[in-house]
Amino acid sequence: MNYAQALEYISSTYKLGMKKGTENISKLLELLDNPQLKVKVIHVAGTNGKGSTCSFIANMLVKAGYKTGLYTSPFLEVFNERIRIDGKNIPDEDIASIVSIIKQKTEEMVTMGFDHPTEFEVTTAAGFMYFAQQNVDFLVLEVGLGGRFDATNVIPHPIATVITSISIDHVDQLGNKIEGIAYEKAGIIKDNVPLILYPQAETAKEVILKEAALHNADVYMIDSKDVKIKTTSLYGQVLDMNILDNKFEDMEISLIGEHQSKNALTAATTVKLLNDLKLADVTNENIRQGLLETKWAGRLELLKKSPITIIDGAHNEEGASALAKAVTDYLGEYHITLVFGMLKDKDIDKVLSILLPVIDHVIITTPNNERAMKAEDMAEKIKPYGTKYTISSSIKDAVEKGLKITGEKEAVVYAGSLYMIGEVRTLLK
Repeated sequence: MNYAQALEYISSTYKLGMKKGTENISKLLELLDNPQLKVKVIHVAGTNGKGSTCSFIANMLVKAGYKTGLYTSPFLEVFNERIRIDGKNIPDEDIASIVSIIKQKTEEMVTMGFDHPTEFEVTTAAGFMYFAQQNVDFLVLEVGLGGRFDATNVIPHPIATVITSISIDHVDQLGNKIEGIAYEKAGIIKDNVPLILYPQAETAKEVILKEAALHNADVYMIDSKDVKIKTTSLYGQVLDMNILDNKFEDMEISLIGEHQSKNALTAATTVKLLNDLKLADVTNENIRQGLLETKWAGRLELLKKSPITIIDGAHNEEGASALAKAVTDYLGEYHITLVFGMLKDKDIDKVLSILLPVIDHVIITTPNNERAMKAEDMAEKIKPYGTKYTISSSIKDAVEKGLKITGEKEAVVYAGSLYMIGEVRTLLK
């Protein structure tokens, strides 16, 4: 099996959909000699901020000299982004060899009467195999969906768990009540394993703290008051932080948006805790440098300075609110063109109600996904707002239109589905 065949095999499993529970992947991993048991895991769940928090944590550990794996989803431009060590994507040849083995084991599973693993289960198993083969010191593991029944939740005893911001998303799978979603995210909490908890709505916090108590898990709650934004611009932020009663001044991060200051604090608290518990040896300078050098593609990412061009995968209420605030804070004097496309199973009406008041013109396109809302149908949702809009026949056409009409003192923001954002990023680069 070569790289292209490996990706084709993984893609072919997409039609199997999603399955709740870890029985299937547990069997697959058993046949693969349980690679997930050979790595030290920091497990991260949440609705928003998981990716950037994971990246912050991984970069701080890398700066401390540790060989650090990072597993995230989805990818923006190439599949290999999902499985990284020390910031480098898994090589094509390793994907090919690992997926070849997984394919053999899945065939064994099916003959034994088990269901064929899903796309996410195959990918997760491939990640575990690669990280175990490469003998990483730590693995920062991002949950795919929810937590309790997610394929990543086969880790029996991570060294730490982290729960980032929780909001309404994936309603079909997780429900539309914040308490229910919090319960699913809290499923990653394990017996006697410390939990680092991002600031939450009171109802979500109560659910999580109850679950933590059942598992005798110490909870380290992040307080928004423990991070102060001293300066902020399109190019980054300077922060003062209180990390586990240690004061850090003039901490710089390259990621923009007020929420990223709290993600940075959550990540730094996690790494400082690992140090205090003697699970890692990380200096304050490692923390400082790791935060500074963290990048996270597709999240309020400044791609071009002239004209100002930002891409952001805002596809739910909280993500849209963060983007709208950033547009107001950083681009208040600019005429804003929004290039927009979303999947129809998202809360499109809520996202539009948040974004349209802060922009001047919308270019509507259709993401390349079978669940995407057609641009013409999106136009019908935008009409009641009275916002000027243009329909594009393709993402490429939308990018060309966005660049063509954006001049001095104007900015273009590409937002919505990550399936669209990834293609935009490739085209703009």
